[in-house]
Amino acid sequence: MNKLTINDLDLRGKRVFIRVDFNVPLKDGVVTDDTRIRESLPTLRLAIQKGGRLVLASHLGRPQGRPRLEILARACIQEAPGTHRPAGSISSDCVGPVPESKSKTLADGDILLLENVRFHPEEEKNDEAFSKHLAALCDGLFVCDAFGSAHRAHASVVGITRFVQQSAAGLLMEKELAYLGKAITNPARPFVAILGGAKVSDKIEVVENLMKIADAMLIGGGMAYTFLKAEGQPIGKSLVEDDKLELARRLREEAQAKRFALLLPVDHVVGAEFKADTATQTLSVSATPDGWMGLDIGPKTIDTYRQKIASAKTIVWNGPMGVFEMPAFAQGTLEVAKAVAAAISSGATSIVGGGDSVAAIHQAGVADKISPHLDRRRRLPRISRRPQTPRRRSPHRQMDRRSSL
Repeated sequence: MNKLTINDLDLRGKRVFIRVDFNVPLKDGVVTDDTRIRESLPTLRLAIQKGGRLVLASHLGRPQGRPRLEILARACIQEAPGTHRPAGSISSDCVGPVPESKSKTLADGDILLLENVRFHPEEEKNDEAFSKHLAALCDGLFVCDAFGSAHRAHASVVGITRFVQQSAAGLLMEKELAYLGKAITNPARPFVAILGGAKVSDKIEVVENLMKIADAMLIGGGMAYTFLKAEGQPIGKSLVEDDKLELARRLREEAQAKRFALLLPVDHVVGAEFKADTATQTLSVSATPDGWMGLDIGPKTIDTYRQKIASAKTIVWNGPMGVFEMPAFAQGTLEVAKAVAAAISSGATSIVGGGDSVAAIHQAGVADKISPHLDRRRRLPRISRRPQTPRRRSPHRQMDRRSSL
């Protein structure tokens, strides 16, 4: 992998800002799956061994609920060192005088855990001033090990890279990029992409890029209804992005011109309301009644998608097929998870991305069949190129965030 990694950085006596992905599931304030934390520990241990002074940043949950990262303190501060325990502290904020003061008191091998970066709306806006404040917490060194967040143009992922001297991949990022490169550069065929989730706008680039290299694309979730409405299908009160209808038409026309198999639901499970206990019907998309909303793909669509997945040798999956957190609308997503697991058992390579998709794999009871290749995301982080020789470090350079897979 021709990218700068943490192995290339001189960390001795320097503060290094490490963006990790500690967005773990919680129930009643308790971590129910610490996989993402454990996957970042090798990077943290290496940074400690290299004498770095670690400033850790992550988001956790949705800002409305204000989940505090301090509940993860033991896992990321006490367990990271392994054989010896450094000093560790928690900041009540991620920018401002408190974290700045704490970061300046760090000694070699110490860890400072910043508070949830998404408590500040400037994080998701990739605000320049906010990015500068984050960069002020380190000595020009940034390591991204948050593969699950590396596709987002947020301040702690992208913005900060403009205000540091060197940006590098952590060990988890390096491993994931190597895996992605191998799987996507020359994929075994047929190559099937499965895309779901709420909005087409969230996945415009991935749809366009995957249409260039995949053999088929299976669309589900809320985003399917923008495509269906663009085709003139009745969608009732289903989620739709009216401002993206022309885009959906264009993508469909491009797929048809290239004879690309872009498949949409032919039947679905509809609900009278967006509630777990709402009245439901399973019917053809063309028979969608006014006032009802599509909340899951139906059995005919599941069968079609299952057959396509069974034939695949390479699979990329990002996003659920419906509102799978509600049992009445979970069947489509869970059946896709089982189909992906069955394809892997038959020799297929999978790249599964997105918290909902990963959660569905666990819920379907097939995580052991799909691991260790969970949580693969679709776009690459901004990382400097690896230097050509040990003596000549590359200047800070950034990858184009619009790069294809």
